[in-house]
Amino acid sequence: MSDTAARTMVRTQGRKAYAAFGARPSGTRHPLVATAMVLPLAALLAVVFGGWEAVVTQASSVAVMLGR
Repeated sequence: MSDTAARTMVRTQGRKAYAAFGARPSGTRHPLVATAMVLPLAALLAVVFGGWEAVVTQASSVAVMLGR
């Protein structure tokens, strides 16, 4: 039980480090950031595998679903 205080101090310092940089310790990120990370890979895969028609079809169906 003597290590409890030391572990608590380390955890508290870690939280302060996250707070200083504005990062979220839970590991979640904003949906726009996630989208910006995924779109280049999706475009590359569409070009490599020739799936532009499938991409357009899926994008239009998602757009219709979001428009409702």
